[in-house]
Amino acid sequence: MSNFYNELKKEWTKASPNLGVCGQLLESLKMEMVRVGFVGIKDQNDVQPQQKQQLQTSRDMLEIAIEHSIKVKDNAAFERYMTQLKMYYYDYDKFLDSSPQMHKFMGLHLLYLLATNRIADFHIELERLPSALLLQNPFISPVLALENYFMEGRYNKILQAKKSMPSELYADFMDLLVNTAREEIASCMEKSYGKISQKQAASRLGLKPGGTEMTALVARRKWTLDADGNFNYADLNTRQKERVLAKDIAVHTLTYAQELEKIV
Repeated sequence: MSNFYNELKKEWTKASPNLGVCGQLLESLKMEMVRVGFVGIKDQNDVQPQQKQQLQTSRDMLEIAIEHSIKVKDNAAFERYMTQLKMYYYDYDKFLDSSPQMHKFMGLHLLYLLATNRIADFHIELERLPSALLLQNPFISPVLALENYFMEGRYNKILQAKKSMPSELYADFMDLLVNTAREEIASCMEKSYGKISQKQAASRLGLKPGGTEMTALVARRKWTLDADGNFNYADLNTRQKERVLAKDIAVHTLTYAQELEKIV
């Protein structure tokens, strides 16, 4: 196992690591971890040096694996590796020295949950972190600010915050968050305006009029142009009338009355 890890670490620390080679080494390491297995630890005083080293190696490997998954844009792998890594941060913290990269990866995970609009999971993760860390840590406090912008509907602040993230690893998830914010802005525009000019719409979304991203968003949301060249949202806000038969209404009313009689 140590041989695979040493090869992985050597390749990953290069200025331009070969992502394909790193991926193969990670797969070999995962298979080796399954083959070797791990002896459970019940007491901190019972930890053997070999066990501690194995824990340390596994944690370091998972941290590299997370960075690799971000660079190859594999979000499913990111979630799997992050779930495993949290075990080393929270369950094995008594047996290992704190990882110097822990806060960076916790901030990344929070940003990913926010970018995928999983707000409930985001707050569950926050509950596990001390309040002082939330306010002062440079990797976590910026993500909290983003969450405030998102919940308050200040989406323009999210678009501006992309350039001030604490690590380049945050860039991909920031792109994902920006796209999520743009979808929210577009949804608000559809409900707030009957129609809007193309230039104004692009400005609200922080996009270039007629650009590739703007064209893709227009097609995805099925926006149409009126005779004056403005986006017309009237059809999007018109709900189709549903016909309900009088017989169905009578049946439901009688059913409710019967249920009420049972309660009384």
